[in-house]
Formats: sequence, C-alpha cells, structure tokens
Amino acid sequence: MKAICVFCGSSYGQSVKYKEAAKALGTFLARSGITLIYGGGTRGLMGEVAEAALRHQGRVVGIIPQFLKDREVAHNRLSELLVVDTMHTRKAKMYEAADGFIAMPGGYGTYEELFEVLSWSRVGLHQKPIGLLNVEGFFDPLLHLLRHTVDSGFAAPEDLELIVSAEDVPTLYGQMNTFCRRRHS
Repeated sequence: MKAICVFCGSSYGQSVKYKEAAKALGTFLARSGITLIYGGGTRGLMGEVAEAALRHQGRVVGIIPQFLKDREVAHNRLSELLVVDTMHTRKAKMYEAADGFIAMPGGYGTYEELFEVLSWSRVGLHQKPIGLLNVEGFFDPLLHLLRHTVDSGFAAPEDLELIVSAEDVPTLYGQMNTFCRRRHS
C-alpha cells in the first residue's frame, strides 16, 4: 500500500490513548513510506495524525471542502492540500487516492466514511483493505453490531471478512496486508 486514507475525529475524545494512537499511526505511516490521505484539518485526532506524519518527514495529502476550510483551520504545512467544492467530492477524491482505509475513534463523520467504503467493498466497487484501529475497544460495540447484522440475516457471514480490527498499528497494518494478499491471489 502506497497511500492510506485515515478517518478519525476532529476532536480528541475523552481518552489520552486516542491521541497517542493517532501519533503512533502518523509516525508508522511516515516511517513506512506510506502517504497519509486525510480530511486536511488541524483539529483533534485528524491534526495529530497529520502532525506526527509530517514530523517524521511523511507525505501528507489533505482534502477539504471550501466551506470547512472557511470554518475550520486547514493545515497549511501539508505536502499537498486539495480544496474541493463539496463533501461528496472530498470523499470521492480521498477514496480514489487511497490503497486502503483505517478508521480511528471518531464521530458521525468517521462512521459515515467508514460505512461508505465498507458498503462499496460489499458491492464490489473496490477491493481495498479496511481497518479499525480499535483503541481501548472503541469499536467493540460496532463489531458486535456487524456480527448482529449477520446473525439477523441482513449480511452474509463472509461480509465480516471485509474489515479487520486491531488495537495497535503494526498488527492492524499486517492484517491489512494479509487482506490484500487474499483478495488479489
């Protein structure tokens, strides 16, 4: 994977572990020579991932719609900042540029982005790995919901294999690489 899109909160959440994980992810991506694709802001976990990657000489591409750039502070030291017209354009460009996706703790926007790439994978629009950086079990209720969805007959058991989850970055990245090898063999 040459570029990974990260979905995460524009706030920090209540645990310091979320911030530490964001820094670890940005550092890992930079040291691995993987471009970070993200929402382009400076706030919260988004800002922490970008700052860590930049601090370790990583390539960071931010994609932000004009209205958010006007409302929030867009990061001004990125390798590349693309300003687009809408949220839909933002997501399309993020998804197109990425070879894989990692969701960290976040809010409704994080869930929206995650579920869109998950549903696109389900219908065959892409075969890119999707990972959950499950810091302090943040995504445990979501993983339970996905299992419940399968158990209730609204998704197939193999749909659970479209997403991987781990508590630390190296393990998650390894699982994502295994997913790539399985899907492309």
